[in-house]
Amino acid sequence: MPLILYAFRCEAGCGTTQRMYSMNDRPDVVDCPDCGGPARRRMASPNLGGTGGAAMALQDATRATADRPAVVSAPPPATARRRPVSANPLHRNLPRP
Repeated sequence: MPLILYAFRCEAGCGTTQRMYSMNDRPDVVDCPDCGGPARRRMASPNLGGTGGAAMALQDATRATADRPAVVSAPPPATARRRPVSANPLHRNLPRP
């Protein structure tokens, strides 16, 4: 299971500390590294920017098409011969539209 970064805030006011835990093993309270008192887990922003470059490029392209869809001025040119959709010989016996 992947590790997730959790933030904990000291109840005595020392500040926050961050630690990595799996979702199954994460505690609600840890010891503060400064004073040793209890530090409770707090809500933190999700780490959404940790994806790869290809995933972010796909997300940006998808978002861009919602605002600026590609406009087609004409249908694609007809080809002389249609290529088969499938190379499976069993598909040749299926009815054609």
